Amino acid sequence: MAEQVLIQFRVDKDLKQDVADICDALGTDMPTVFRMCMKQIQIVRGIPFSTKLPENVVTRAEALEAFEEMRRQAADVPEMSLEEINEEISSARAERKARKAAKE
Repeated sequence: MAEQVLIQFRVDKDLKQDVADICDALGTDMPTVFRMCMKQIQIVRGIPFSTKLPENVVTRAEALEAFEEMRRQAADVPEMSLEEINEEISSARAERKARKAAKE
């Protein structure tokens, strides 16, 4: 085995915890994931994932305004009873089942 070296870096505490939780849920740990990432960088001789900026960047203010607009639109939607909601779900399921049967 080649000589080992220690790599240290700083990261936001919440980010570290979120990543650790995700790694744990995947049955691995952060050091293993970072080693995997480094090996992929070596194999592809570059960053092993896209590093492009998105075409459309939405600012926080734009996202908040879109949310508020949806909230205003939702205020005009009449309330539905549980029975009406369940009927709508049943109807949608029946339509989906009919379309599936028609394809077969």
